[in-house]
Amino acid sequence: MNPMLFAFPSFNQWSSPLLFLTLQGLVFAVLFFWRYYQKRTISDLLLGFLLLFLCYHRTTYTIGFMEWYDTFRNTKINYYLVPFGLSTGPLLYLYVKSVTTSGFRLRKADLWHFIPQLLFILYRIILLIYDSMQPGFDATQNGVLMDTFNNQVVEVFYGTFSRLQLVLYLAFTVQLFYHYRQKIHQYYSNTYKMELNWLRNFLAIYLLLFFYDMIETLVGMTILEMHWTHKWWYHFVAALAIIYIGIKGYFTDTSKLLDLEFNAVSPSVTKSDPIESVQQYEREKAVIEKLFLDEKVYLEPDLSLKSLASQLGYAPAQLSEIINTGFGKNFNDFINGYRVEEVKRQLKSGKHKALSLVGIAMDCGFNSKATFNRVFKKISGTSPSEYVKSLPS
Repeated sequence: MNPMLFAFPSFNQWSSPLLFLTLQGLVFAVLFFWRYYQKRTISDLLLGFLLLFLCYHRTTYTIGFMEWYDTFRNTKINYYLVPFGLSTGPLLYLYVKSVTTSGFRLRKADLWHFIPQLLFILYRIILLIYDSMQPGFDATQNGVLMDTFNNQVVEVFYGTFSRLQLVLYLAFTVQLFYHYRQKIHQYYSNTYKMELNWLRNFLAIYLLLFFYDMIETLVGMTILEMHWTHKWWYHFVAALAIIYIGIKGYFTDTSKLLDLEFNAVSPSVTKSDPIESVQQYEREKAVIEKLFLDEKVYLEPDLSLKSLASQLGYAPAQLSEIINTGFGKNFNDFINGYRVEEVKRQLKSGKHKALSLVGIAMDCGFNSKATFNRVFKKISGTSPSEYVKSLPS
């Protein structure tokens, strides 16, 4: 019996961490697919495929560190491990779009994003067929076309093209995400559950991984040839990122985002004419200020532009114009400004002696401690606890 057969798999300090993390990532991918099967949420399907391909990209290096290539010298696995890097950018973009766009549906036009990947798969099939027909193919690891045309020409082109494509998709995705963040501040008074900070963190991680890969590639091309143990660190960090995506993506509730309405106009509005004068702005502002003084509508945690417009009899677009132009603030800052002033009033009255700061914040319309602390400091220039200390005893 060939003793080399016992060399694989080798569970060593290089292969074991990658294998463990990758398998965990695959578990999350299956969970996403199962949840999509149950609930038909497109974002689960897209994130499932994204995780699956990210795990798949670790396969070549993981089995290499497990000594596959040393054990099976004439293996043909390189033909079957087709890179799916051309799918990563589109999946990332479509996933963020599916989470931040109410009523998102995959369209036939979205399939065009994956044409480069499909063409590359077709090319790899042709490559395998051609090399398998050449004499001596069974006795070698790579056939003639793989060793010459693919490894020397196509891989260089693929690496350059896939990185340029990823740069474009990352730029589009970041722009989409921050456009969404700006939009929710125009329509909602409490955005904590809609801000998707974990998604922001993931985009930051992916950008760092991209730059890490670029630096590693440039170093390998210009300074020294990177040893496989040096390249291991990139794949280890990428595998950690997979776990982060799996955990946060699966346990972060994005269901509240599915029914967001950014352009809804109430059919019962009565004031829809454009505002044409300073005097008219002042009249409309006085109406809003009276409502806030009499009714204290800002105490409602779920207050939105649409619900406030309905109470005032405005079209949402007109109310947004009054707040943005008349008060010089977006809707979120406008509402939270009243909430902060209400918190200050209660603190000055000594309510903090009987109730916690968080409890007061919740009574004043905030729905999270993190948002309260951030907004209070932004508007007041000091933290809530520092403000309490500054009050006369």
